[in-house]
Amino acid sequence: MKKIGVVLSGCGVYDGSEIHEAVFTLLAIDRNGAEAVCLAPDMEFREVNHLTSQETGAVRNTLVESARIARGKIRNVAEIAAADLDAVVFPGGFGAAKNLCNFAEKGAGASIHPEVARLIREMALAKKPIGAICIAPALIAATLGRDYKPKVTIGTDAGTAAAIVDTGSEHVDCPVTEFVVDRENKIVTTPAYMLANRISEAAEGIEKAVKTVIDMA
Repeated sequence: MKKIGVVLSGCGVYDGSEIHEAVFTLLAIDRNGAEAVCLAPDMEFREVNHLTSQETGAVRNTLVESARIARGKIRNVAEIAAADLDAVVFPGGFGAAKNLCNFAEKGAGASIHPEVARLIREMALAKKPIGAICIAPALIAATLGRDYKPKVTIGTDAGTAAAIVDTGSEHVDCPVTEFVVDRENKIVTTPAYMLANRISEAAEGIEKAVKTVIDMA
């Protein structure tokens, strides 16, 4: 059975992983006969109240919060190498752009969590598929742009697309229910809630993208 890493960044769209996107990813992996291996970095982040969208002043742990989505079955990303996986997928949510990297603040000049960067680079070097959803393609662009010039999508947002291009990557506009494949680098991306107005739209694009990742593995 193929093992597909799912790198989470917390639990909740404003300060962690977008929960719908994470669950659709896990469901698609299971439906396509593969095994999800949930991962997250062990780090602290500032909590956001999801009712008010304001920071609370509290601090939470990414690995602990991600364990909520993974039902407790999760590994520290530092313990996993590319050799342990057949592919990896990154759901979106602001955590992908604030916890796994700081693209939300720094754009093309973003720094990447060192263990997340290591895993992404190991997967790229091993020519193993990488999937990224919603804003997470910006993480892939910031990590691999200079060396691999990946082709990715976050949908149609011009500002975010421009920042992705500034990393050395290529951005391709894409509708919400579809996905973009960089076959040379084995990178699959889909817009999900960067564009979705309905939960079914996000689900459709993610299902297609994850199936493609698994087929490429």
